[in-house]
Amino acid sequence: MSSVAHTLATPSQDFMSLCQAQMTLLTKGLKADWSGIYLTQEREENTEATLLPFLFYPPKEECGTRESADLTLSDGNTGVHEPISLPMAKSLKLPQSLGTNFELEQKVIQENQTTSSNGYQLVLPLIYQEIVVGLLVTRRKDRPWQRGELEQIETIAQTLAIARLLDSRPQWYQQQLSQQQTWQQQERDRLDDLFHQLRNPLTALRIFGKLLLKRLQSDEKSLVITENIVRESDHLQELLQDFEVDRQEIPLKDDIVTLDTPATRSLPAEKTLSLSAIQVTEVLEPLLISAQSIAYEKSIELRIDIVEDLPCIWGNSPALREVFSNLIDNALKYTPSGGQVLVKVGLRSMINEKTYQGITIDDTGYGIPVEDQEHIFERHYRGVQEKGEITGSGLGLAIAKDLVTQMHGFIELVSPTNETYKTGTRFLVWLPVVNS
Repeated sequence: MSSVAHTLATPSQDFMSLCQAQMTLLTKGLKADWSGIYLTQEREENTEATLLPFLFYPPKEECGTRESADLTLSDGNTGVHEPISLPMAKSLKLPQSLGTNFELEQKVIQENQTTSSNGYQLVLPLIYQEIVVGLLVTRRKDRPWQRGELEQIETIAQTLAIARLLDSRPQWYQQQLSQQQTWQQQERDRLDDLFHQLRNPLTALRIFGKLLLKRLQSDEKSLVITENIVRESDHLQELLQDFEVDRQEIPLKDDIVTLDTPATRSLPAEKTLSLSAIQVTEVLEPLLISAQSIAYEKSIELRIDIVEDLPCIWGNSPALREVFSNLIDNALKYTPSGGQVLVKVGLRSMINEKTYQGITIDDTGYGIPVEDQEHIFERHYRGVQEKGEITGSGLGLAIAKDLVTQMHGFIELVSPTNETYKTGTRFLVWLPVVNS
């Protein structure tokens, strides 16, 4: 018999009613003095089954003490049933035909029941299709079980096993469906993040290409190459936008479970960031070079204020690059021509008795309405901007907050920063200082 791992649902009322009916059959039809049903709980593959008490009749009958009873299924009083662990019990084994061989019949009967001061006891695993779902225990005091009775009890055990699996199947399928939906959503989120993260460097490439076009008007050969770079960058951006629109129009499947698909695989493990001591400026400076070009193209003044001799912070360089890229990109995107964006590095604050270094990204843009601020870090949430002319996926801030949190930092929002005109937004990123 193979030990197949299987997740079983909480027994339903219908299953309990069936068990009670089988108990009645054992008691009235076969004159059992006591019967009990144990059900397996979820377990890992190739491990010993753990059985939980489920139903007993009569419920309060004494079944002997731990020392005297060979019932290893109880703590000595069937009124207080505890979980038990035991190797897979052998199934009741009957030959296809005993015929008139009296000695063989008696041998089979003896092999399938035990005796003690409590009477004649049978222990039968509830098995169907190599899945062990529980255990049936029954006994009577006055006489041993006979061949025909053993066959009836085996039929009862098989009936209970089949009923238990059928009872669990709807919930099991629902668990599979839920797991598949979770897996699909995780894969979808990863693709969304990937394409969002591609947008910023692609935008920078397009800006650099356009700047080169302006500077290479007299160099015909270089001009052709640069025009090709800009054209292919535009093409990539169009493909990216088309793909995002298509993904938004495709709903997640919620009515199909294919058991040999990702639903039966383990969910992808969550990635954790490896942190090290780094200088924030080493991450920021390359991004600010690109930001300067984008700001110039949009006629926005980009101001940079960095304190000298900054201490190192605990962080992850690729993650920080993504955080600052998203925040600076948003500031430039939502600031109209003629506005200002300020990046300031070097703030310090004590939070929960630890020293944190602060980086702020300020803009003089449209601001974020109060009603949107509660949800602004949620995936795909854009609030009032959903109906605006500026395109976006609503992922940048969600990604930024998740990465900052993984680096044990905080991200804060202040908007508006100009109370008179109700404009401007400030994001503050706080990261733990090394040796603080």
